Amino acid sequence: MHKRSDFTRSILLKAGVLGLAATVSFAGQAAAEYPTKPITIVAPYGAGGASDLASRTMASVLPGYIGQPVLVVNRTGAGGVTGSTFVNKSKPDGYTLLLARIGSQSVSPAMKANIPYKYDDFTMLAVIELNPVICATSSEKPYKTMKDLVDAVKAKPGELSFSSAGVGSMLHIAVPLVLNEMGVENPKEAMNHVPYKGGGNAATAAVGGHVDLVCTNSSSLAGHIAGGILRPLMITTPERQQVAPDAPTARELGFPGVEALVGWSGIYGPPGMDPAVADKLRAAFQKVKEDKAWNKFTKALGSVPYILDGPETKAFVDKQFNAFNTLVEKLGMRIE
Repeated sequence: MHKRSDFTRSILLKAGVLGLAATVSFAGQAAAEYPTKPITIVAPYGAGGASDLASRTMASVLPGYIGQPVLVVNRTGAGGVTGSTFVNKSKPDGYTLLLARIGSQSVSPAMKANIPYKYDDFTMLAVIELNPVICATSSEKPYKTMKDLVDAVKAKPGELSFSSAGVGSMLHIAVPLVLNEMGVENPKEAMNHVPYKGGGNAATAAVGGHVDLVCTNSSSLAGHIAGGILRPLMITTPERQQVAPDAPTARELGFPGVEALVGWSGIYGPPGMDPAVADKLRAAFQKVKEDKAWNKFTKALGSVPYILDGPETKAFVDKQFNAFNTLVEKLGMRIE
């Protein structure tokens, strides 16, 4: 009886080991063959915004380095949280990726206590670009300088308005940060916040004069500024940029603290991705880094090509989240 039991246990143990080996072998084969079908990048904000533009620019060149078509799908809502949650809960097979944005991956996790993911609850693949932030107003508005607008806010608190890509987006926190740095009392309530679905819609609201101010990524405003429809009042980079050469820097205006506002895009996967698949994607992004067409397209949108590897991406994102977490606490903008 005991001998048969020992024998049975031995057989079961061997079967389990063989089954595990087969599973590992199959997973390894799948990783080696990846990708075998199109890859989808989910842009968590609306058409025409920074996430949409960065997604489509990347999708236009990445197939040449990964060997499969790359599709872009916009899943909007909740300041980028809807699309980010979709990817967070997706199968971690490398076929559903997220165009990660500063708002959905740093600001929202810092501001919103009840979102269904943490800032680092993803497979971080690469940061791909930086976006200078520009504060702009309609050319039909009377504000010729940032001082003009801030003076109007101080004179009429609660009357002027600004647009954002949604509650918890980078655009949402940008204006209170700017007003705080420029000495406006109660910066969270000094201007009316009008949330939209995505940075493109937020920019359009400023173009139409429906709001008085938008502070957003240069890629969302470049065309409107070039066409003379929007008047840039300030840019957050230490140096002036070609996208808005007449816009003074925050440092020039005496407010270097505003330089904390810098947009960025990255590519994330769901948590638990096969490391071999993640490494294949990271290697492809490093090749895109040298792609002349991608660099040209990205710069034409007013963004800065900035592709980081895995460890660099993690260090960058950690620093961003910690900075906004501190800022949210300081401004009392935590949403419980």
